[in-house]
Amino acid sequence: MEFYEFRAMNTQIVLAAESNPQELAPAFEATRAYIAAGEQQFTRFQETSELSALNRAAGTWFNCSPEMFALLQDAYALYQQTDGIFNPAILGALERAGYDASLEMVRARSGGARTPLLEAHAENFGAIAFQTAARAVWLPPQTRIDLGGIAKGWIAERAAQRLAAYSDACAVNAGGDLFTIGLPRDETTWEIEIEDPYDAQLTLSILRVPPGAVATSSITKRTWRNGARELHHLIDPRTGAPAQTDWLSVTVVAPHATTAEVFAKALLIAGPDHAPQIAAAHTGVEFIAIDRSKKLWGSPHAQELLHERMESI
Repeated sequence: MEFYEFRAMNTQIVLAAESNPQELAPAFEATRAYIAAGEQQFTRFQETSELSALNRAAGTWFNCSPEMFALLQDAYALYQQTDGIFNPAILGALERAGYDASLEMVRARSGGARTPLLEAHAENFGAIAFQTAARAVWLPPQTRIDLGGIAKGWIAERAAQRLAAYSDACAVNAGGDLFTIGLPRDETTWEIEIEDPYDAQLTLSILRVPPGAVATSSITKRTWRNGARELHHLIDPRTGAPAQTDWLSVTVVAPHATTAEVFAKALLIAGPDHAPQIAAAHTGVEFIAIDRSKKLWGSPHAQELLHERMESI
């Protein structure tokens, strides 16, 4: 297996593929270029991105690129499937919590005296409308969306599909959003580490999964400080504030990267009281959660994928 690493989408990207290294060199570069183009299109941190243009057009019909239109339709379907716990219309709440620039910039200015969190709420993403023939989207007035996580998964899956043109077994890992195609030589599954949420250098268990998507969401990674208080990027749309949850991370196995990424986030926010019901309603979604004592919990069939024993919910 050959590997190629770089930074994009505010995270570490790892490409992996089995083939002749000389043949893979241009494939890795082409895949990197595809990811960079996707980042430029979907980022909220650049005024020239298509996402920023869409947000400025809220209240009017906006003609989308094919990629944006497809991603927004995925986002709307997943908003409904998670009972609204996944809600991209939390950009205002993210900014009010302090995440209004790249994470490096937010961390650089964090600390010091505590500033009160401004009251915020999620906008009504459920009111989004589509015109398929015109490939147009309507956002409710004053609604602004963030597609960071779901776009990362969407890009990772399509990048892997491009890499698969050069390799029978390949993977794209975009900061915990992983999509695999084929199987490594002489293997019957992919082995994926579940890391300790407190220490990324430690592994709590090993997942053995077929080709497809694996995504992990955590409240311990994208964090910053407001005075003595530590905040994180997972906004609960029901409160408009960083989610209060009994779990530290959730890993989801699903057929597609957008599904895995969104359900990992939604189940983490929902926590042990509501996550099992949300996951159980959707065939093909299995999850493993880690609580604050580093105990593993999960859906009924997730145990079949784990090397170590977990607790059932």
